Amino acid sequence: MHKQLKAHIDRLKAAGATYVDARWYPVEEANYLMMWNGNLKETTSSRESGLGVRVLYKNAWGFSASSDMSNLSTLFDKAFDNASVAAERVTFPVRLAEKDAIQASFKSPNQIDPFGVSLANKIDFLKSMDEKLNQPGVVQRASEMMFVRKQIVFLDSEGSEIEKNIVEVFPSIQVMGIDSTGETHSRKFSPDRLGVTRGWETLDMQLFNENAERIVRELNEVLVADPCPKEDRSVILLPGIMFLQTHETIGHALELDRILGYELAFAGGSFVTLNDFGKLRYGSEKLTARADATLVNSPGSFGYDDDGVPAQNNLLIDKGILVGAITGRQMVEEANAKAKRQIFDGSSGANRATAFYRVPIERMTNINIDPGEDGSLDDIVRNTEKGIILDGDKSWSIGSNREQFHFATEIGWLVDDGKVTKVVKNSTYKGETVKFYNSLSAVGDESTWVVHYVDNCGKGQPNQIMQLGHGVPVCRFDNVRIGE
Repeated sequence: MHKQLKAHIDRLKAAGATYVDARWYPVEEANYLMMWNGNLKETTSSRESGLGVRVLYKNAWGFSASSDMSNLSTLFDKAFDNASVAAERVTFPVRLAEKDAIQASFKSPNQIDPFGVSLANKIDFLKSMDEKLNQPGVVQRASEMMFVRKQIVFLDSEGSEIEKNIVEVFPSIQVMGIDSTGETHSRKFSPDRLGVTRGWETLDMQLFNENAERIVRELNEVLVADPCPKEDRSVILLPGIMFLQTHETIGHALELDRILGYELAFAGGSFVTLNDFGKLRYGSEKLTARADATLVNSPGSFGYDDDGVPAQNNLLIDKGILVGAITGRQMVEEANAKAKRQIFDGSSGANRATAFYRVPIERMTNINIDPGEDGSLDDIVRNTEKGIILDGDKSWSIGSNREQFHFATEIGWLVDDGKVTKVVKNSTYKGETVKFYNSLSAVGDESTWVVHYVDNCGKGQPNQIMQLGHGVPVCRFDNVRIGE
């Protein structure tokens, strides 16, 4: 197959194509199970394979994909024909940033392939979790696990040949209860990064048992709690909500295609402009953020992107100043041309597609906040006069350009005079993105820093669902409106 793909790539190059690449998926499969109140409600398995081809001709893209590999000539010719048609209508000529030709492979770290584990063993694990969640106060309970395995072979006309073999595991548990007013509340747990692998071995029974007890206890505390007050307080975000804050108001806001306006019709744009790089004070000096696709053991670490660019640790915000973006080979060239200055030296290796039949677009890798020097959660609480600790994503609303936000969380703990006083329910907070990050007054140390997995990041039209991670510490922001 390698020889056939290379032959067709060479053929299109000889026909006048500037660039050609092929992404062959010999196999991609997924397995999902969900147990609801002790009953196995869903178990699904899917498997697909196919080839996607991109062709750059006269500064325009053409794309074609098929699961039928019996007629490669037609598949490659279709991509070339699509590029020829697009070349007559292109509004901005496509150019690609330089990169090296790479012959390499990547394998995600795992010990036990979850697709080799029997259905019976998977159901037994769900049953064990369900029994642990079946406690007083819990009216609904759910245990889920999703597994993904894929092999991707990438070849391009510049001489790159890359093979990736990736396995992902995404388990979670959730409990729900009803308070005295009839309102439903929930508490959930999905494990953060577990060790240095991400296979079946990451489903640690002891870890899940401990957190099952915790979320049941916290749910029952929420059910009898007073409502969150409507006032200004310092908000202390635990990683269980800080990951979403980072995802929505740093990650999506700094995707370069969104900054250039390519997502406006579907998912919105960004308040960031090309003039902001190197100038905009995005947050306080305590804020340093990066897109780190080199992080060991995270879905946002994939070795090489779908442009054939190696994974990188790319600085986005340096001590509060905006310095970088989430980029691929095409958008950095367009951004530099439109800005009439060299903002980006090259791709940050963040162009990815969710399947062989989708074109790569700029996607988040691991969007992380560096740990700080303000100690543990207890240290930050002791130094907070009037605050609230928040955890668990419940709902969120984001401005069309990521300029503002409103989040609801699963649980809140009021802090007064350096001490946690009581639990509150329906805890919410809101703010304007730049003002909010400039109010960052404390960042927890490495003991508070965890990598939270995201298995459902949507972007693009047609929509593409991608997996990634966020390494985040405990963070405190001052003078934030809560309870509304």
